[in-house]
Amino acid sequence: MARLDAAIEDSKALPPANLDRAADYIQRLKLITDQQRNAIIDHTAGSLTREEADEWERIIAQRL
Repeated sequence: MARLDAAIEDSKALPPANLDRAADYIQRLKLITDQQRNAIIDHTAGSLTREEADEWERIIAQRL
């Protein structure tokens, strides 16, 4: 519980804008776990063919 207490105390010293950002970040952390994130990556990895990936890369490079 010491880390939680320290985090809460640290958050009290943040300016309002940073406190909002910290709260948003914590909320995102609650929404998805590392295990869920890894499962999503595993599920979608390799979903493009090499040709499709090359085309995406070309289009992105043109827009930069």
